[in-house]
Amino acid sequence: MAAPRHTSLLALYPRITARDRHLLQLLDDHQVLTTPQIHTLLFGARRTCQERLGELHTLGLIDRFRFPRPGGGSQPWHWTLGHHGHRFQAAAHGLPEPTARATRDRTHRLSANPRLNHLTATNDFFVRLAAHTRTDPARQLTRWWSERTATERFLGVRPDGHGIWTTPDTSTGFFLECDLGTETLHRVAAKLDGYARLAAGGGPRYPVLFWLGNPGREEHLHPLLRGHVVVSATSGHDSDPSGSVWLPAGGWHRVHLGQLPSSHGPDNAVNPNWRNGVLDLAGDHQWVARTSM
Repeated sequence: MAAPRHTSLLALYPRITARDRHLLQLLDDHQVLTTPQIHTLLFGARRTCQERLGELHTLGLIDRFRFPRPGGGSQPWHWTLGHHGHRFQAAAHGLPEPTARATRDRTHRLSANPRLNHLTATNDFFVRLAAHTRTDPARQLTRWWSERTATERFLGVRPDGHGIWTTPDTSTGFFLECDLGTETLHRVAAKLDGYARLAAGGGPRYPVLFWLGNPGREEHLHPLLRGHVVVSATSGHDSDPSGSVWLPAGGWHRVHLGQLPSSHGPDNAVNPNWRNGVLDLAGDHQWVARTSM
C-alpha cells in the first residue's frame, strides 16, 4: 500500500538512505531514469535494485510508468519523482511544497512527452560514462548537467547535456548533442554556430559531441562539420563513450574524450565554471561517482 499523500515527511526520513537521497536528486535533475539505468548507476545486484525501487514506490517517493514494445512485451519501468519525492526535494532545496495535483500533472506530461525517448537516450549516454567510473577509479564524471541546467548556465546554447570527464592527465568538458534522426543534418551541423558564439563571448571552448543513431548519419554529417571553428566529434549510440570511439571532424582516427581539445574558459561573468575567482568544475548538479552498493 502506498504512503498516504498527507504523510509527514518526518515520518519518512528514517526510511531514506544516502543512496535514496542520491537517486531522488538524480531524478530531480534529469526527470526520468529506467530500471537498467538506475541499476547501473547505484546498485550492484539487479534484484536488490528492483526491490528497493519497489519499496520507494510504495513510500510514494518515486513513481513509474512504462509502455508496450511494438513487437510484444513491455519496455523497462521509467522512474520519476513521486509526490513525496517532490516534497522531499522541495524541503531539501528550500522551495515551496508542491501539491499532489501538480505532481500528478508533471508525471502525466513527462510520460506523454514526445521527446521522452530523446531524454532517455541522452541520460543513457551519461549513465554509460558513470558506469565506467565504477570500475576505473582513475576516471571521473566530474559534472553531469541536464539540458535544463546547461541551458540556464551557458547563454545562447541549448545542448542536450553537458559534462566534464576527468582522467589523470586532463579534464575535458563537452557539450552533448544526442541525435535520433529527427532533424536534417544541415540543421544538426548548424548548432555549432551557437557554440562558436559562446566561446567568442568569453565562455568555455568545449568540444561538441554528436552521438548518432546509425553509421550512415555519422558518415554524411562529417562533411558538414569540417571548417567550423568549434571542435566536434562523432560516435554512435552502440558505442561506449568512455572508449576510443570519437571521430573528430576532419580526422581519420577515433580517440578518447580526453584527447579532444578542451578549455574551461576565462574568469568572467558569463562563464559558470568560475566562482569568486576560483575554477569550480564540480559545483552543484554534479554526479558523485562511487555511491555505495
